[in-house]
Amino acid sequence: MSTEQALRDFQRERGLRVTGTCDDETWRALVEASWKLGDRVLVLVAPNLRGDDVGELQAGLARIGFDCGRVDGIFGPATARALEDFQRNCGLLVDGICGPRTVRALQVLARQSGTGPGISTVRELEALASTSRSLADLRVVIGQFGGLSPLSRRLVQGLRNHSATVIASDEPDAAAQAAASNRFAAHVYVGFEATGDVEPSVHYYAVPQFESTGGRLLATAIAQQCSARLAGFAPVVRGMRLPVLRETRMPAVLLTLSDVRQAIDHASCLVDGVIAALAEWAQPRPPAASAVENGVGGDR
Repeated sequence: MSTEQALRDFQRERGLRVTGTCDDETWRALVEASWKLGDRVLVLVAPNLRGDDVGELQAGLARIGFDCGRVDGIFGPATARALEDFQRNCGLLVDGICGPRTVRALQVLARQSGTGPGISTVRELEALASTSRSLADLRVVIGQFGGLSPLSRRLVQGLRNHSATVIASDEPDAAAQAAASNRFAAHVYVGFEATGDVEPSVHYYAVPQFESTGGRLLATAIAQQCSARLAGFAPVVRGMRLPVLRETRMPAVLLTLSDVRQAIDHASCLVDGVIAALAEWAQPRPPAASAVENGVGGDR
């Protein structure tokens, strides 16, 4: 196997864009993949520790009922709180430090916990099932990358016409857009990008141990609503680990379009489709249907 093919396989497995080029995003993913739980002491520091070992810790805590939020491989305050709760319940020293004793205790309990989606997924499902909102109740961030500000600003205005609370972000850095969304305490993030890819797609956050249920439902709704309004437009829904999806703390989707000019020419259809999808997404779903659909309540 060639080095380029191995790199493509790695990018595909990690939910990155498959380019065959070791860009900054891929290099960071390679570094994070080198860490396994127990290789180093994990603790809340600034900047936050990142790596597969953090993701393994988060997934293990979630499966036994300690909510650290989404499994994103970032050791933030929510992970530290969940770790302290775990230590307290296990009779360990409550110091928020994941060292050898904490790792051993987690591994012992993890062997008895099965392979279900974890408490964070269940809570996201419950929130979607029990909370009834209209567009007027939503706090939304609309982002764009690559010359799509006419489209994003038209969507902002359309949502404001429905009384939603909306801000736009044109920051070229995905982490900066995610940080702005988190500070805004948004209910949802919707982003646009133009990459030149032949196939349009709608991305949501997903890794092997976790997927954002809210993100997947919204991505699916956007794909369906936009397809119904624009002939020949059939975006694929994909779970990805892209930075803006990973670092936002709310359900987030990124609509990837192949051509800037075509996207702006069809802005009206795309905007109407996204607004309709957000209105549909905001409505509560039957808990039983959501749970069965996502495999909650048993091993996958």
